[in-house]
Amino acid sequence: MVVDLIQLIFDMNILQKAENFIFQLFKDSLSSDYIYHNFNHTLRVVNSVQILIKGENVSAEEAEMLEIAAWFHDAGYIEGGEKHEERGALIAADFLKENAYAEEKIDKIKSLIMATELKSTPVGHLETIIRDADCSHFGHKEYPNFSELLRQEWKIICDKQYTDLEWAKENRTVFLKYHRFYTDFAKQNWQPQKDLNLSDIQDKITSLEKGKKEKPKDILNKKKLEKLESPERGIDTMFRVTLNNHTKLSQIADSKANILLSVNAIIISIALSTLIPKLDSPTNAHLIVPTFVMLLFSVISIIFAILSTRPKVTSGLFTRKDIEDKNVNLLFFGNFHKMPLDEYQWAMNVLMKDREYLYNSMIKDLYFLGLVLNRKYKLLRITYTVFMFGIIISVIAFVWAFKSV
Repeated sequence: MVVDLIQLIFDMNILQKAENFIFQLFKDSLSSDYIYHNFNHTLRVVNSVQILIKGENVSAEEAEMLEIAAWFHDAGYIEGGEKHEERGALIAADFLKENAYAEEKIDKIKSLIMATELKSTPVGHLETIIRDADCSHFGHKEYPNFSELLRQEWKIICDKQYTDLEWAKENRTVFLKYHRFYTDFAKQNWQPQKDLNLSDIQDKITSLEKGKKEKPKDILNKKKLEKLESPERGIDTMFRVTLNNHTKLSQIADSKANILLSVNAIIISIALSTLIPKLDSPTNAHLIVPTFVMLLFSVISIIFAILSTRPKVTSGLFTRKDIEDKNVNLLFFGNFHKMPLDEYQWAMNVLMKDREYLYNSMIKDLYFLGLVLNRKYKLLRITYTVFMFGIIISVIAFVWAFKSV
């Protein structure tokens, strides 16, 4: 059990370091023009890798290499999209060498990153997994939104502008010519949605090609309508994707806190069942200090982990004057959970009729979610730091205790 615990701590450490490194790298070095190939996309690929790891039944060592490769697969975008896989592999290699990672594993991770190049053919089980994870959006219900983000990114970065028909045909070409799922899990679970997405693209192409035969006046009116609707669709997509990413980041933070709670609970259980009963004996008096040092740091880690997941709920009340003055965010349950249904319905109707109030409420919702995430990750950083130093100091204390006997 102790060996497994030490291995778990090591695994958490390298994966956590990789995540922190990529987050900071993108934050400091990635252009904000990359609205698709950014940390959010990387996070989606990591989540897809984790799903495939469970579905494809790989070993713990292979799972670790896959997750590290997923974190670094788009790191090369800090210097542009062309040949970013090669640069990402080099960035990963430098990072892993600094962390004393095994050389043969580094070579494997580099090959996994190179396998994410869309026009290449993956070789071996692990390469097919990371390739399917990187392309999982083809089999996602939100594919149209992801596709639109990529279209806007190309427009900004590469100055490539596509009409709706041109973009639909470009998507169809990628679906039919360059992409396929390789793993059994992806074929069973993601291929059906991919087929639906391809069908939708083909329907759109057919509809747009028919639209070419419309009268000039009809075409002009349609273009005016698209100009009016397009910003709204873009704004809706931005809010939907950003809120989804905030939610996923919150889930990741809670998951990390739960891992630390479990690890420290195991340490305390081992101490209570194995060490504490032996401290009554005078021959074991030298173990008292190191044991309580270890327990102290474990308890502090548990406290900070609990604080990072501890919910905070506000009063849940608002007045009609608050609504009229636009001072309350009705999209957060903490502001209305104690209100009567009829009052809440009235307030929501007011909100939906006022576009400025609606968008401001959504912006506030995202802002305060960001503040909550900031607090969670700060407390988690403290928790990991306390846990790390606690393990080091406890080991030193036990070594000193045994040497002093």
